[in-house]
Order: sequence, then structure tokens, then C-alpha cells
Amino acid sequence: MTATATPATTTVAAALASLRPEEVDAARAILQREGLLGPDTHVSYFGLLEQDKRTLLAPGTAPAPRRFRAMLVDLASGASHDAVVCPAEDRLVSAVELDPADGQVPVVLAEFGLVEEIVHQDERWLAAMAKRGLTDLSTLRVNPLSAGVLAPEEAGRRIQRCFTFVQKTPDDLGWAHPVDGVTVMVDVVTREVLDVIDYVEFPVPEEDGNFHLPEWVGTPPRAGLKPIEITQPEGPSFTVDEDGVLSWAGWELQVSFDQREGLVFHNVSIDDDGVQRPVLYRASIAEMMVPYGDPSPQRWFQNFFDCGEYLLGGFANSLELGCDCVGDITYLDATLADNAGNVRVIPQAICIHEEDTGILWKHFDNWNGSSDSRRNRRLVVSFFVTVGNYDYGLYFSLDGAIELEVKATGVVFTSAYPGPGYAYASELAPGLGAPYHQHLFSARLDMMVDGLGNSVDELEAALVPRGPANPTGTGITQTVVRLRTEKEAQRMADNARGRVWLVSNPHVQNRLGRDVGYVLYPEGQPALLADEESDIHARATYSAKHLWVTPYEPAELYPAGDFVNMHPGGAGLPAWTAADRPVEDADIVLWHTFGLTHFPRIEDWPIMPVDTAGFVLKPHGFFGANPTMDIPESVGDHCAPGHHEHGGHHDHAAHEALGAHEAPVGHESEGHGA
Repeated sequence: MTATATPATTTVAAALASLRPEEVDAARAILQREGLLGPDTHVSYFGLLEQDKRTLLAPGTAPAPRRFRAMLVDLASGASHDAVVCPAEDRLVSAVELDPADGQVPVVLAEFGLVEEIVHQDERWLAAMAKRGLTDLSTLRVNPLSAGVLAPEEAGRRIQRCFTFVQKTPDDLGWAHPVDGVTVMVDVVTREVLDVIDYVEFPVPEEDGNFHLPEWVGTPPRAGLKPIEITQPEGPSFTVDEDGVLSWAGWELQVSFDQREGLVFHNVSIDDDGVQRPVLYRASIAEMMVPYGDPSPQRWFQNFFDCGEYLLGGFANSLELGCDCVGDITYLDATLADNAGNVRVIPQAICIHEEDTGILWKHFDNWNGSSDSRRNRRLVVSFFVTVGNYDYGLYFSLDGAIELEVKATGVVFTSAYPGPGYAYASELAPGLGAPYHQHLFSARLDMMVDGLGNSVDELEAALVPRGPANPTGTGITQTVVRLRTEKEAQRMADNARGRVWLVSNPHVQNRLGRDVGYVLYPEGQPALLADEESDIHARATYSAKHLWVTPYEPAELYPAGDFVNMHPGGAGLPAWTAADRPVEDADIVLWHTFGLTHFPRIEDWPIMPVDTAGFVLKPHGFFGANPTMDIPESVGDHCAPGHHEHGGHHDHAAHEALGAHEAPVGHESEGHGA
């Protein structure tokens, strides 16, 4: 077996590293000098414009100077620009003024503050509130929301659509008191209310939901929970360098952070008998969309793109030891640009640690009397955002598996509950509703399984018909179908058939002479539940299929297009795949849709316990055998050789974590947790 690609070099890692403060400062100076960053201009997005990997990875070539992409909006004129700068060359590479008909740059923070100020002065809205007995403006919170598809009379404008909530006191949870039935349209450039539509009058729910206030909870903390020791006395099993290159138990990968996507992973490879073999060139969550399933007229537009409209990564939390991350933790800061183009650092935005995950493998043999087991552990790299409250974690396991898990929690988006039997929402508290909705993520997986020439097969479990080859009718087989073009590769998951997708390299064979590969195991939850003629289907077509496969193109980064905000639809994957390009034995990108369909429960209020979604990539013929034969019997004193556990004994599983020594890496230890 000969791998056809090698791990990234140090120079490649430097070219793909997270933003550096001096680069942000230099880019801002260029944009100001070129007249693109004036007093009313806001930097909506700023991030690394990655070099084409075909030239970046080419042997004998040095990386090009780093370039950065800036999306800009002037909130005085409404003009938006898509610009590229090269600080190393001190120049503006390009700048294109956007046509609003093709979508607009993502929402900027200033728009949130503007909207409430504007709405509070509108007589139509004041009258709608007064009709409901709501006259104290200090308690009325206006919630600005992305506009979706614009009406013909709104064309060319930069719109926010708004709902209202009552916040009784500064400590009150306003989500408990929606003023449903009133929708406000605001132009954030002209700073005017275009329309106030008072559709229907519902009572404002009165019951509070102040879970964050001990006096509201009213009960003492639950007794009987003993401390859990989470220690790693010899320190973590991994290292992280200044460019974010992380090495652990044979794995090597580069961790970086983007304002739109959040965590980004490059050059993921795993050691196999001294050879570092690539699996992924780049992996990220390229989009996350929440379509709401209540078709009532006051919320027809309610579909949010957390990456493309709100820039999910920019809302990353600073994580706290013992609360968000428990154990022996390594933190990485995230460097971004704020809306003025200045350096913005999110301290401790990324959490890295190891955790024990139970048995890796175990067997007692009745014939030879042997009893062997090994414990498993995984490397966790995660961050938490508060656009809807999600924790994103990527897990790397000793057996070569890669798992992506999203943990959804927080406060659900609320409405009034129209009454018993309402078909599109749950009742969470008296008169308080929560519309049914979905959370649909798109993972962009730029595959590099032992090289850049990969193919995709769809594998399914199949019952063999009774006949000469299967006289008992008990034969089970697996079907294999090659996906050769982009249209053939638009696929749905099917758990009833055990449908999975194998990414293989026809140029590299394992010791049995078969192509090496990795399999994508989908969860198979519902894809987009919306009519094909609906606005949201046009805007989020990516989410209507669980799998898309495209040939690599460096400009094809986001499945719903670059400018999702107020875009009418059709951009991204549906536009690219219309050409039906070949994807067999090619440099390919997998786009995997996964997520949750949420019918809120009473138990999800006032704060929702974690729900999860994700997928797994597992080696399939990639190694010559189980790759964990070299894992020692035990690490630590939990399982001494020859010791057999019996009922009543305690198996102390250790959560473990990592440390590194270069700035901006932080390292802390936690000795106990709840």
C-alpha cells in the first residue's frame, strides 16, 4: 500500500492558521485607505480567503501571501461590498459592489440596537401595543429577525422583521411573554418602519420563566450528588503548536476558527505504522438553518440561517472551567474582527480535552481462557455559541473514527398558543406556545482519503430473494452503487436499509487488495419539511437532501450561497450541481445535511435540556486490521492486569484533557465537578 498524499508541512499550516491580530489591523488600514471603510461602514464578515489547495499542496511550491475577505455594509447609504485584501503586499486585491437582488451581507450588531429604537417611535406599533394594554416602553423588547424573501415593494432595501416581547423587569426572561400577532417591518438604512401588521390579538402569557433566578426556582439544590474526580495527573496526551496543529495518539490536525463557520479543521490525518495518512483536507459546519413550521401570517418569514445571516462563529462564548468544560482543559482564543474592523479576541473560545468513553474492545474466550479488554478515549475539540445555543464538538477516537456532535440547548423561540389542538405548535405553559421547527446543519467535508482522487459508493443492506443461491431465504448481502455525477450523488438517508456512503481511493489498496476508504454514517433524521415551491425550499435547497457530492472548487464554500441574507434562493448547491459534473475518482467535497426536528415538550421549558445531532466517519478497509492493537492494557490504576470486575465494584472512568504551551493557548485543571 502506498499513500498518494502526505501530511501538511509547516508552511502549509502557517498559511491556514487562524487570523493574527496584526493581519486584522493591516487589513483595516488598507480598507480605510481605499475608501471602503468609512464612518458609517460596518465590517459584517472578515476571514481568511484560503489558497486553492491544488497549488497550496503542490510539491515544491511556497504558499502565496495570505489574503482576507471582507464583507462591508454602509448603513447610511445601504451600499455593500465584497472585498479582498492582501496585507503582506499592502494592497486591495478586489472590491465588488453587491446588487441587493443577489442577497446582502450578513446582519451586523448595530442593526439589533437600531431596530428597537426605531420601532419604539412608530405610532402604528404604539397603537397596537396600547390596544393590548402595553404602554410601558421600558418593558417592551423588540426582537429583530432576518427578513427572508423580500416582497416586491421591499426590493433593494435592507430589512429586519420584528416581534415584540414583554420583559417585566431587567431580570425577567422576556421569552415567557410574547406579544404575538404583530409583525413590524423596518428598513435599517433609512431607519423607518415600513409597515406594522396587526394580524390577531392573543393574550400575552403571564407566567414567568426565570430559571436563572433561585427565588423563582423556589426549591433547594438537589441533594445526594457526590463530586466526580476528573484528573489527568501526568498532563494531557496531546500537543498544540502556535499554528493550531494538534497531535494526539496518532492523529494530526489543524484547528482554526472562522467568524462564519466557527471551528474549522484542516489536514486531518492518522498514523498507520509510521506513515501519516490523510483523511480530510478541510471540515466545517458551512451552514445551519432553522425553518419554523407555523404557517400563520404573522410568522411566514421565520427561517433563520445562523451561519449565512448571523455569522455563527462570531457569537462564540468564552468558556468557563468547571461549567462548560470539566477536567484537564486546554483553551484556544479566537481572533476575529469586530464591526469596526478592529481586532476582537474571544478568550477561551475553543475547548480541547480527552475523555474516557468506556470499553474500546473486550472478549473472554471459552476455548483458550483469555480475557482481554481495552478502554477507549477520545479527543474532543469544541466551542459553544449563543445563536440559538449550540455546542459543536468534533471527536477523534483511537480506532480512527471521527464524530461530529451538536448539542442544542437554551430557550426555545416562543409564541402565543392559539388554543387546544393547534396543529403547528406546542403549549409549554398557560397560553405560551413554541412553534414546531427544525435545525438543519450542513457539514462541508473536503475529503482526502489517502489522496485527492476519491469516489463515493452507496452501501445498503439487502435481503437476497429466495432461490438457488439462497434456498433458505435467510441470505443477507450488501449492495454497492457508485455515485458518478453530481445529480446521481444527491441522496437521502434510509435507516431501514442501513444506507451509508463509502468514500474510497481507487489508487490505494489495503492488504487484501481492496480500495481503502472511510464510511459516512448518517443519523437519518428528517431533511427539510417544506413544499418544493416554498420560499424556504428555494433558499435552503441544500437541506432537502442528506448528501450532495461536488468536485472541489475553492469558491464553493457555502451550501446556500455566499450572500444568504435576503437572497431569493437558488444559490449554492442547486446552482453548482446543475452542471452535473463528474465526481468519480476526483477531488471531491461531501455536503452532509443532518439535524433535529423539534416538537417542543413541556419539559423543554423554561430551558431546554441538551438534545444532540451529528454523524460519524469510520475507517472501512483503511487499515489492515483493528488499529488499536497497540493500546496498552490500562493507563492509570483503574484496571490492574489480571483484575476482573464483578458486580458491586466501581469502574472509575477518567475524563481527560489536554495542555499546550504556546500563546494563545490556556491550560487549566479541574479536580471535581457535579
